[in-house]
Amino acid sequence: MAEGLMKKFYGMDVYVQSVGVKNDLEIDGFSIAVCQEMGVELSRHRSRSFDEMEEWGDDLGSFDLVISLSPASQRRALELTRYFHLEVEYWPILDPTGLGEGREAKLTQFRAARDQIAERLTDRFGPPTRSPE
Repeated sequence: MAEGLMKKFYGMDVYVQSVGVKNDLEIDGFSIAVCQEMGVELSRHRSRSFDEMEEWGDDLGSFDLVISLSPASQRRALELTRYFHLEVEYWPILDPTGLGEGREAKLTQFRAARDQIAERLTDRFGPPTRSPE
């Protein structure tokens, strides 16, 4: 969600890559649904792990900032970036996975997480340079 929202809000003004501690392959359908409500397309997005990022030749040292959304990703980001001069921030975002009974309750939890991410993005990077719809 964070990568999709970042691209939606700031377009080509920034380079952003979504990376996790592990690769879950498929993006959660609830994430896809709540982002689609804002015009953010995630259905073709694939997650990748820090290890895959390294294997594919992406150099963490070429990034200016790593934002982690979970304690596990924060630990991994700090471990991998200890030799690079870049900022690592931790944003404690609600993990909606497994919360809520039934479709509407689950969507409500995923919307809350999406909205937390959107708020943190605008607090950190300013108003969107592109319309969030």
